Amino acid sequence: MVNQTTRYALQILGYLARAGTALTPHEQIAREIGVPANYLSKILTQLRKSGVVESRKGWGGGSRLLPEATGRPLVDIVRLFARDESAGIPSCAFGLPECRGDAPCPLHDQWTRIRDSFQDLLCKTTVGDLQRGTVRVGRSDLGTGSE
Repeated sequence: MVNQTTRYALQILGYLARAGTALTPHEQIAREIGVPANYLSKILTQLRKSGVVESRKGWGGGSRLLPEATGRPLVDIVRLFARDESAGIPSCAFGLPECRGDAPCPLHDQWTRIRDSFQDLLCKTTVGDLQRGTVRVGRSDLGTGSE
């Protein structure tokens, strides 16, 4: 339901949430999550400008999650990286511009329930919840890299 950049951003935040307060080198984040280094840099820049992470360049540099960002709902993060959709969630499963109750697509009722549940999840789950989650976000856990 969200684009690749958003998925990477959420994985990065989960990784940083579990890393604690120490700066984590960008090379380590890229390697563990499996995100290309320049892509990671662009995502971290947006997260830094939005007050979610702190980043430092040079020897001993890296990034860390800002303590005040732990209370931010995931919907804020998804909106940072969403293109046209509200919170990154398409309003219609078929992408129709005029899908609504009085002119529904074939999946309108089912999609509305799914979309609303996902929106609710994003609004109620915070960046800090990513630290407490039981799902690891390493590359091998996501099935995106070699074991």
